[in-house]
Amino acid sequence: MTVAEETFQPSAPVCWCCGGEFEDRDLVRLGAHPEVGVCIGCAKYLQRRASQREDKLRPSWAARVRDAVRRVREWVVGRGWHELPVVGRLLRRIDRHLP
Repeated sequence: MTVAEETFQPSAPVCWCCGGEFEDRDLVRLGAHPEVGVCIGCAKYLQRRASQREDKLRPSWAARVRDAVRRVREWVVGRGWHELPVVGRLLRRIDRHLP
């Protein structure tokens, strides 16, 4: 009896957050867990979530301003304005500079 050799094809690295396949250079690795890779988009999302959590733990006037910006962002995304050709491009550019 013969045993067929297993063919091992390494798969592309996967983002642990969104599940998308990326090149290894496009993933952010966690220090204590290098097996965990997160894409840049998800890393930015996680940073915003961490910032939101910090604001809830330490309320201040700046935290209230950032919370208002987050609510406006949710409102705009809820209406799909960020996907419009001209206005969406402007909104996405502004969003890069907001907390």
